[in-house]
Amino acid sequence: MDILEAAATLFAQRGYAATSVRDIGEQVGLLGGSLYHHIKSKEALFVRVHDIALQMAEDRIALAVSQLVDPWDRLEAACVTMLEIQLDPASLTMPLMNDFGTAPPEIRERLVAKRDAFETIFRDLVRDLPLDPSVDRGVYRLLLLTLLNNVSDWYREGGLAPRDIARQIVLIFRRQTA
Repeated sequence: MDILEAAATLFAQRGYAATSVRDIGEQVGLLGGSLYHHIKSKEALFVRVHDIALQMAEDRIALAVSQLVDPWDRLEAACVTMLEIQLDPASLTMPLMNDFGTAPPEIRERLVAKRDAFETIFRDLVRDLPLDPSVDRGVYRLLLLTLLNNVSDWYREGGLAPRDIARQIVLIFRRQTA
């Protein structure tokens, strides 16, 4: 097993704070001290895994919207893809994103830049929507992302599929009034 893959799995399962370098080393067959020959630090490894996971999510969303022209169709495709990533039990992306708060402050600062870049996708999608001018697009985007990021708190297998939940979210967000 690759070091990044082992670290990603452990960070997703246990969280940043509960994962040690020794744990990662055991997964790849190295002693904790030997692992430092391959990595700079646990913190650097977490940042790298986080960045890769977010980049993979960003790439999937960009691909999903790339062939669409209608701004509402583009937003829906982005929301569907985001929920498919987030609600996939095998996904490492969302557990890593949800563990953001347990990372030390100096690491969080480094993660914020990547998150801001990721949110640019949704900033651009919301910018292109034909919304009433009285709607604050920043608030609209933050509410949308907050909702998408928290679906996993209440989602249960056997109910609506991620695609259907995303469609409902866009339908509700599209129904804003003047």
